[in-house]
Amino acid sequence: MSSSERNRAFWDRQSDSYQERNQEFIGRSEPRWGTWQLPESELQVLGDVAGKDVLELGCGAAQWAILLAGQGARMVGLDNSERQLEHARERMAAVGVEFPLVHAAAESIPLPDGSFDVVFCDHGALTFADPLLVVPEVARVLRPGGLLAFSHFTPFGWICVNEKDETEERLVLDYFGIHRFDDTDGSVLFQLPYGDWIRLFRRTGFTVEDLIEVQPPAGAESTYRTSAETAWARRWPMEEIWKVRKWS
Repeated sequence: MSSSERNRAFWDRQSDSYQERNQEFIGRSEPRWGTWQLPESELQVLGDVAGKDVLELGCGAAQWAILLAGQGARMVGLDNSERQLEHARERMAAVGVEFPLVHAAAESIPLPDGSFDVVFCDHGALTFADPLLVVPEVARVLRPGGLLAFSHFTPFGWICVNEKDETEERLVLDYFGIHRFDDTDGSVLFQLPYGDWIRLFRRTGFTVEDLIEVQPPAGAESTYRTSAETAWARRWPMEEIWKVRKWS
C-alpha cells in the first residue's frame, strides 16, 4: 500500500474524532495558523486573497477555505480523505458557501497547469504527502509569481521525538536523511532537512520569501499539544510556516 493510500485510510478512520476534538479550536471566525491558531491577520502569510484563485491542499472540513471564500478568494479545496470532504460539504452547506472540492492525493493534483495564484496548506498535504512529489506539482499548478505557503512540524521537533511520541529536551533521531516516518497509528509523515527544502524549492522554480519559526505566545493553549509541549515550543521551534514564490 502506498503512503497516500495509507494516509487516506487513516484520515477516513480518524476524521470524525478529529473534527469533534478540534472543531471549536479551529472553527474560528477568522483564518488562523497551526497548532496554536495564530491569526493570519497578524502573520500576513497569504495577504489579500480577494479575486485570487486559491487551492488548499489537505482542506479537511474546509474551515480555512470557507473563511477565505468569504474574503473573496475563488477557492478550491483538495483532500485525500473522502470522509474529511463529507465534513467539508456539511460545513459549506451550513454557511451557504459553494466551491469545488477535489478528492485526490496532493502528490498528483488532477487540475490544469497554471490554475492558481496561491496554494497553501496548514499542517495538511506537506505533512502527510511526500514533498519531493508535492512541491513540483504545486509549481505546475501555480501561475508565474504565485505563492506557496504551508505550516508544518519543524525538523527540530521531528528529531526530538522519542519512541513514545514524546518531545524531549535532547536530540533523539538523526537529522541527516530524514524524509519519511511510518507511524504506529497507520499514518505516514514526511519531513526534510533544511538544506533539502531549500534545494527542492530552487530546482522547482521557487524563491524563499520567509520562514516563520512559530513561538506560541504566553498562555497559548492547543487541542493538538500538551502544556509541556507548548512550553518546549516556547524555547525551540516546533512549528514553522514557509512562504515561497514561483519565479515570474
